[in-house]
Amino acid sequence: MNALPRGRRLGVDVGKVRVGVALSDPDGILATPLVTVPRDMAAAPGAVPGDIAELVRLVGEHEAVQIVVGLPVRLNGAEGDAAIDIRAYAERLEHAAGQVPVVLTDERMSTVVATRRLAERGVRGKRQRAVVDQAAAVEILQSWLDAQRRQMR
Repeated sequence: MNALPRGRRLGVDVGKVRVGVALSDPDGILATPLVTVPRDMAAAPGAVPGDIAELVRLVGEHEAVQIVVGLPVRLNGAEGDAAIDIRAYAERLEHAAGQVPVVLTDERMSTVVATRRLAERGVRGKRQRAVVDQAAAVEILQSWLDAQRRQMR
């Protein structure tokens, strides 16, 4: 049985307003919430948007070996405008991150699941909105980590 190469992974849930970020442990077993970054839609053409610059900083700070970005796929498996936007975002992120690879993973229902889990814990309203992006990033990264482990069995 092959193991997932050692190293932390950053999980990213890109929204229109905020970017939720999660971090795995070095063994790739558990994803935990890290931070929510405001989305920078006003960056000058050719400039690195502030949210991407912050993700690159987090990669360096946590010595991440890979970035896992959630790809919003429709329930029928088709990709729409949102997926096209996220593919472009991931490409900009990979360019800015240098040697750290970016992978896309199906994020269907991640925000729905994250919202439900937060509500089950009694986190609602403004408190929920503040952390739902991080929780969705955890769902994205944890699902990806679990899938990698299943493939290696």
